Amino acid sequence: MRITVALDRCVGAGQCVLNAPALFDQDDDGLVTLLAEPGADQESAARLAGALCPSRAITVHEG
Repeated sequence: MRITVALDRCVGAGQCVLNAPALFDQDDDGLVTLLAEPGADQESAARLAGALCPSRAITVHEG
């Protein structure tokens, strides 16, 4: 699994940070920051964060 973020689409809602704080943070402007690629134990949290992102700024690539 791999995650990409599109900063130009991020609206700073913070759903990613709330649902996967080990993977995501927000910078001083409130935009998503990817902290790490998910380990096997974090894959479900990564998928949830991607699904809940209101601007679809987070893409989870399977495989």
